Amino acid sequence: MKPYCLFFFLLTICPLQAGEGTSLAGTKPNIILVLTDDQGMGDLSCMGNDVLNTPNLDKFHSMATRFTDFHVSPTCAPTRAAIFSGRHEFRNGVTHTVKERERMALSTTTFPQLLQTAGYETGIFGKWHLGDEDAYQPYNRGFSETFIHGAGGIGQSYPGSCADFPPNRIAENMYFDNVILHNDTIVKTKGFCTDVFFHSALGWIKKQHKSKTPYFAYITLNAPHDPYVAPEKYTRRFAEAGWDKLTQGRYGMIENIDDNFGLLMSKLNEWNAWENTLVIFMTDNGQARRSGTLNGQKTTIFSAGFKTGKGSTYEGGTHVPSFWYWKDKLNSGVDIPVLTAHIDLYKTFCELAGVTIPDNIQTIDGRTLVPLLKDPQAKWEDRQLFFHQGRWEKGANPNDSKFAPHAVRTTRWRFVKNTELYDISKDPYETTNVFDQHPEVVAKLRKAYDRWWEETLPLMVNENVPYAPKQPQAVRYEKQLKTRGIPNWTPPKL
Repeated sequence: MKPYCLFFFLLTICPLQAGEGTSLAGTKPNIILVLTDDQGMGDLSCMGNDVLNTPNLDKFHSMATRFTDFHVSPTCAPTRAAIFSGRHEFRNGVTHTVKERERMALSTTTFPQLLQTAGYETGIFGKWHLGDEDAYQPYNRGFSETFIHGAGGIGQSYPGSCADFPPNRIAENMYFDNVILHNDTIVKTKGFCTDVFFHSALGWIKKQHKSKTPYFAYITLNAPHDPYVAPEKYTRRFAEAGWDKLTQGRYGMIENIDDNFGLLMSKLNEWNAWENTLVIFMTDNGQARRSGTLNGQKTTIFSAGFKTGKGSTYEGGTHVPSFWYWKDKLNSGVDIPVLTAHIDLYKTFCELAGVTIPDNIQTIDGRTLVPLLKDPQAKWEDRQLFFHQGRWEKGANPNDSKFAPHAVRTTRWRFVKNTELYDISKDPYETTNVFDQHPEVVAKLRKAYDRWWEETLPLMVNENVPYAPKQPQAVRYEKQLKTRGIPNWTPPKL
């Protein structure tokens, strides 16, 4: 048994229950949000995957409050924009993952900015993907500690501003020994990227815990996004089982995430840091890579029943895991099946921190989840969530893509691409199109979508922005290399 598994064993024999008669609002918990990239509902053994071993996340799932109908955007930068703004990504100008349309509008006030007004320290570790130009960087969007790669993934490079630091683009450096922006200095790290991001985050969390400072820690991994690369000790058993190289790498990345998540839990236990700490695990969109080869035969990869994955506006593209644990405050092993989403984190975190959201910032689309966290049976009104694939070509008229893959979701219905309707309450995996049987529902959801599009179109502020003439992270790297070099990163002591 690995040392950090002892923590989970103790929780098994001493189950935790939520406190009675206490208010959660204004309690100022520490908040740790772990967000993985392209990991779907089928990428956990607790969700039914019998190839993967994810014991730490499985145990966390068993002791957590779980939002079982939780939704995000179909792709990564949009999800991040929605989380940090509390509203649909298009309303922040994020209609793509590249083409200068991944940059979150500067008019957006992020919730870390508001948490800072309540005395919170705020740290990001890993993937930002909401703009690489200086004004868009996390240190200008409410983060007091920044430890990130560039672009939407380590080694990525696209026309315009969206590109990682040049050394990370070398194939043999992909995901190992990367250069990382640590606040105002690019540093050279040693080791596998996910290990480095967790280690940096844990060192920072330990420091905040010792100083008794409330904090928001955003551990935002680029794994298990492609290219699918992991340390050999994580890929070995999949290779021995006969899986193809890509599946070996992807599943190895996921099991590495699980080990690091277990380390996070173990350290919180070792430091007696669970008091007033909310830990959340979720993913940024549906599952990537849905097929592979096993012993030379093409095979379908487990997807928890969903017929689609990343980039889709069906359930499989947006329905993700969302596990929440808060010692003595939330009930263990409880499912909350109401319709919730990434846009709800903004108001939730602000309410927990005792922050009043100003009237003069962007309109928030989301709700607070605090009533549900306190009472999973709390009343929750039905709602309409809007999804769109985005990603039209640069310079195109967005109106021409109004009816590109999109969806409207309510508690019962999912209206997809203007021609399909699914009764999710009876058909969660969308096997039967009941479009013709419910014309009144179709008419209502079409009208709602038309109104939403009309309101949202003027807020797509990045559509006509020209490409940046230089890649800002490359410029930053070359300047520092010439003036002071690239120092080695010294990992904090845990």
